[in-house]
Amino acid sequence: MPDGSSDAEHTALFGMVGHELADSDHAVFSRMFGMPCLKIRDKAFAGLYQNAMVFKLGGDSHAEALALAGSHLFDPSGMGRAMKEWVVVAPEHSMRYAELGRQALTYVAGKS
Repeated sequence: MPDGSSDAEHTALFGMVGHELADSDHAVFSRMFGMPCLKIRDKAFAGLYQNAMVFKLGGDSHAEALALAGSHLFDPSGMGRAMKEWVVVAPEHSMRYAELGRQALTYVAGKS
């Protein structure tokens, strides 16, 4: 998704990713920290934060997502207390959101 995209475009992209995962893997839409998120068995695995998506990942998936340009650990408080498993992935990597969402869902479902 190009820079300068509207909030509605980011929300629509989040919705498309969420519906794909809901249809195939029974993910559900919810809220976390006031942001829209996706959950599996009441555990959040992805969300829409500002103009990017965040994913709860582990292992190689976490490292690969964090290595994407513009990606960083998720710090919803903005006070230097990043959530170590959560990665914010910049909108320029939106073509990877569905893949990352599936990896996050698999990671979280495996921990439950």
